[in-house]
Amino acid sequence: MLQEKNQKGRIAEFFCAKRLAKLGIFSAVAVVLYFINVPLAFLFPSFLEINLSDLPILIGGFSLGPISGVIIALVRYLIKLPFSSTMTVGELSDLINSLAFVLPASIMYYKNKTKKRAVIGILIGATCSVAVALVSNRFVVVPFYLELFFKGDLGVLVQVCKIIPNITTENFYSYYIFFAALPFNALRVVLVGTITIIVYKRISKLLNKM
Repeated sequence: MLQEKNQKGRIAEFFCAKRLAKLGIFSAVAVVLYFINVPLAFLFPSFLEINLSDLPILIGGFSLGPISGVIIALVRYLIKLPFSSTMTVGELSDLINSLAFVLPASIMYYKNKTKKRAVIGILIGATCSVAVALVSNRFVVVPFYLELFFKGDLGVLVQVCKIIPNITTENFYSYYIFFAALPFNALRVVLVGTITIIVYKRISKLLNKM
């Protein structure tokens, strides 16, 4: 009975009004950033666009804990679903990539909040996220996009990816993964991780005043 009471107390403490307000702020910022995509057609195929919606998820995970980071990512995912142009596959892939980044990083940092732990956590999370993104691109996302937008015609997709030198239907997947998906996702996590390191302490001080 006492254990059950303590558990209910911890749940009530976790979902207190102050924490819910902070979760709402981070979730709102993540959703807004999710709709702001920056094309990098001079570097990557036109369908690869950068957004920084992982930034509030990572900062939320650092300041409020790993579970809060997961909640923020889920809220972003659920709100975006009605607007999906990929039958939710793109959003699901983004969710998995985000969790692969945020969970290891926030778990590492939240146990001992030092700058060194933050950097190590971000490096681990970034590595996990990029690895997951490469696997999902190869076996889920690209095959799905190929069928959805190009009716399985790999030649059309090769034309879209002509910014990648010497890409052909024969070498498409290896060239796309290593010359587009890998540097694109590396850029994504580097941007998010670097900005987090720069702004986190300032945001943390503001949150502590709430």
